[in-house]
Amino acid sequence: MRKLVAAAFVSLDGVMQAPGGPREDPTGSFTQGGWTVNYWDEPMGQFMGGIFTDPFELLLGRKTYEIFAAHWPFVGKDDPIGKVFNAVTKYVATTSTDPLTWANSVALRGDAAAEIARLKQQDGPVLLTQGSSGLLQTLLAHDLIDEFRLLTFPLVLGQGKRLFGQGAKPQALRLTANTISTTGVIMSVYERAGAIKTGTFELAQPSEAEIERRERIKREG
Repeated sequence: MRKLVAAAFVSLDGVMQAPGGPREDPTGSFTQGGWTVNYWDEPMGQFMGGIFTDPFELLLGRKTYEIFAAHWPFVGKDDPIGKVFNAVTKYVATTSTDPLTWANSVALRGDAAAEIARLKQQDGPVLLTQGSSGLLQTLLAHDLIDEFRLLTFPLVLGQGKRLFGQGAKPQALRLTANTISTTGVIMSVYERAGAIKTGTFELAQPSEAEIERRERIKREG
């Protein structure tokens, strides 16, 4: 069985829509596209490079796939991420019958959750998501994500597609790595940690006998 890792850029209020440019995804009249661009530094590059160090295969929603397919095949041959992305297998959850033109792309049609659960049961490298906010809601709803690798940016967007949206279910996470860029971006890795354990800070209420005892002490001075 292989692990499914969700990697995402998020704002402080959890929005992940259109981090790379104003025309990337204006759905819902979103006007803040490109909000990550001015924060990049060397530590962030190292964190992102670490995500792609070990063997992986990409798992993408159709919209993110189309954005990537319009960019990565056309970068220079010396671009390290482009070289890896072009070579790896790319699984695409889609309802469209339009062909996937990017090399090494495989369509997952029909029940996306069932198809991805089947992939997880196979031997192979990590399944890695990038972006794909709609697909992530399906993965969250079916408890298919094993690890989150998040870059949290120091800004509030107020509206937009969120990582933990309608598909999210209550669960505990364990922080396994955490660093901060020179621009204030928090780079974190979280693993599953089972169910949430609740508690209370409320003070225990005294019994009626204890209340009577205290009142007697007050009267007796």
